[in-house]
Amino acid sequence: MSNPDSFIDEVTEEVRRDRLFAAFRKYGWIGVLIVLAIVGGAGWNEWQKAQATARAQGFGDALLEALDMGGAEERRAAMADVPADGAQLALRGLMLASDPAADKAAALAALDAVIADPATPEAYADVARLRRVLVAGAEMPLADRRTMLEAISAPGRAFRTLAAEQLAYLLVEEGKTDEAIAALSALMQDQEAPQGLRARAGQVITALGGTPPGAAAGQG
Repeated sequence: MSNPDSFIDEVTEEVRRDRLFAAFRKYGWIGVLIVLAIVGGAGWNEWQKAQATARAQGFGDALLEALDMGGAEERRAAMADVPADGAQLALRGLMLASDPAADKAAALAALDAVIADPATPEAYADVARLRRVLVAGAEMPLADRRTMLEAISAPGRAFRTLAAEQLAYLLVEEGKTDEAIAALSALMQDQEAPQGLRARAGQVITALGGTPPGAAAGQG
């Protein structure tokens, strides 16, 4: 005869299996929906990426077409009509300020709009600030230029060394030659400073009557 306990176990297992199949028939659609949601979600993400790429390409192509226009006014009008959102607004604003010789006031207004927009990414805003100082030149009070540049020259900012270079030139403008030479010498030894910037700094130091750090070491 079969062991009663074994027989009970077999019956219990059958009951469990029947219940499992019944539950699957009743609730299995949930699992199907989960699978569909996962697959659909992945497809949606890929579609969104493709759409974002297409929008970015369209935006870039439209800006390039606008830059190919004949006159400065035509270029600005065409660029202003390019649809933009998010960071593209800042990029479009920077491009609108790319031809200050034709209309300085319009270029400064475009830069001010980029700077004033709280949604502008920090790096783009810093480019706009740096560009504004360069475009405005002496028409912008020296104290205002220094304030704007000091914000960009803070540690960790993307254009810190470029702002520091312009701050050194403000010292030259003020007639503070020794301070300017010291600032430019520090830039020449700054590991984050691009090679071109270091070369410019060395040339200005020499023009101011100083000795660039490398040359001083060679003479020593």
